[in-house]
Amino acid sequence: MSAQWMDMRIQEEQDRRRKEAKTLSLMPKGLEELHALLTACIEKYKEAFGPESADITNLISKLRITVREEQGGKWQPRAKVDVSLVSIPPAFKVERGETEAQMIEISLLPGDRLAFRLDDQYLTAEDLSKKILDRALFPKLAE
Repeated sequence: MSAQWMDMRIQEEQDRRRKEAKTLSLMPKGLEELHALLTACIEKYKEAFGPESADITNLISKLRITVREEQGGKWQPRAKVDVSLVSIPPAFKVERGETEAQMIEISLLPGDRLAFRLDDQYLTAEDLSKKILDRALFPKLAE
């Protein structure tokens, strides 16, 4: 005789593992979508402050954003942001120089869409781009 609770827990664990595997398989696509979103923001910033003021590079499983400021006729790096994929838990790891890294958790919604969460708050695409870029692009402006 099988314990009913055991069968239920096995099914729950199988469902959890399937969902986790699906989330992990969609993470590279999520990074591509994030790259497109951040690239649009960087292009708008460059239109306002010059073509050398910022750039974004896609390094396979990491995005690197470099922000520069013109000083004495030369563009000097002012800020750097790295966004990389972390598999356990599924997340974007956001690193800004010496400050502590932020983990933006990734979860799966119906229809194989990804959701993003930071500090128990779900983020829209606009919120996500702001959380990643705002302090690097506009360090002297209040949040």
